[in-house]
Amino acid sequence: MDNNTAFSGSNVLITGGLGFIGSSLARRLVKLGARVTLVDSLIPEYGGNLFNIDDVKDSVQVNITDVRDPHAMSYLIKGQDYLFNLAGQTSHIDSMNDPFTDLNINSAAQLSILEACRLHNLNIKIVFASTRQLYGKPEYLPVDENHTIKPVDVNGINKLSGEWYHLLYNSVYGIRTTVLRLTNTIGPRMRVKDARQTFVGVWIRLLTEGKPFEVWGGEQLRDFTYADDAIDAFIMAAVDNKADGRVFNLGGDRVISLKDLADLLVKVNGGGDYVIQTFPEDRKRIDIGDFYADYSLIRSVLGWQPKVPLDKGLAETIEYYRKNLKHYI
Repeated sequence: MDNNTAFSGSNVLITGGLGFIGSSLARRLVKLGARVTLVDSLIPEYGGNLFNIDDVKDSVQVNITDVRDPHAMSYLIKGQDYLFNLAGQTSHIDSMNDPFTDLNINSAAQLSILEACRLHNLNIKIVFASTRQLYGKPEYLPVDENHTIKPVDVNGINKLSGEWYHLLYNSVYGIRTTVLRLTNTIGPRMRVKDARQTFVGVWIRLLTEGKPFEVWGGEQLRDFTYADDAIDAFIMAAVDNKADGRVFNLGGDRVISLKDLADLLVKVNGGGDYVIQTFPEDRKRIDIGDFYADYSLIRSVLGWQPKVPLDKGLAETIEYYRKNLKHYI
């Protein structure tokens, strides 16, 4: 199905819709002619921000509710053609400090959403946002989908269960689902007030404030996916039947050390300072070391690959926060 026509006149529900990726996806879907409903709890720690949809607020419906409310979700699921299931607790540290909340959001609520689909909308197509964190510390690089699953924190375990619920409901009930394992997604509208989504947000906030930022370690290797590229993957996975029942890694256009990333950020910003620090003990216990993904499967099946160079993505992100930082701190 043509990505440019598949969503015209369709009904689309996005959980976590006021967050970074959800709002970016909503903006794209509005352009494609979809009728978009956004669900978000606006719990302060989880990244939802009404300013994220300021430019499309008159073109979307917003429902402030929690995905843990089964009655609300049963109502909202009815009549939807697509569900982009992005609601989740993303902080690895928070998942260790408050594991039961993480369990409720990333596991139990996912089962509740799928039950609502089973009971009220078997024909819906779901794309579920998962994480590379569930692989744990890589046994080899780049990490492909066949890599051992060995989460190093509560968040990884619960996201894995969320994945398996989606795959189970695909195989048993025929509810079409696709899982995307995201890795370090960056771009405008990402959370920058703290590191609950990504440390890069904190770096960018401090840069735009003219303050030095900290680089922990600096030798770790990472890859980064720009938001527009991630949205391409969600769109492709939703409309292509070859994605049903599959799990795909996303990735970035290059592999880079954190120190080199810091240097690149300073360069595209036109200046700035950072300091190298030893890795904090609470983070070190759950750090996965070097990680970068093998995304050849989604490239071969759906034709997806990252298009936005890292330096361009960083430059556009910095420029966004130069103009809009007050809405995010």
